[in-house]
Amino acid sequence: MIDTPNGRLAQRLALAIPALLLGGAYASEYVFGLFPCEMCWWQRWPHFAALGLALVSIGVPPHRIWVALAALAIVASGLIGGFHAGVEYGWWEGVTDCAVTTAAEGVSALDAIMNAPLVRCDKSPWDLFGISLAGWNFLISTAAGCTILGLLAKGRA
Repeated sequence: MIDTPNGRLAQRLALAIPALLLGGAYASEYVFGLFPCEMCWWQRWPHFAALGLALVSIGVPPHRIWVALAALAIVASGLIGGFHAGVEYGWWEGVTDCAVTTAAEGVSALDAIMNAPLVRCDKSPWDLFGISLAGWNFLISTAAGCTILGLLAKGRA
């Protein structure tokens, strides 16, 4: 168990941030129909890892190390989001084969491929205040990850 208030807050944030961001990603996909491109998936993987690491931190010592690793995974997702946002804004070129199709259940594979929308990495399907979802992930994840690391450092002093 983490024994300082800052450490406990860091652990809670390490659990909450990836859970909330993944929940938002899945809500945008399944509720609002904003299907993820390949680079969107790249941003989700570190959040899955962060969530797992934060869960491990609850019961497996050294608790601070697990929380710190979760924070680094959150920052990694943010950095991937920053790269993806740069691709969407046209600041630099992304990977060349970055497009995925979404498949529907209950239909043949060929029909699913032929009728599925093409999701491109260089086009933002939605933004808020001119910031794409990848841009928001960059802002939230890097700030949250650095905050968690800062809380852990304060807790050691």
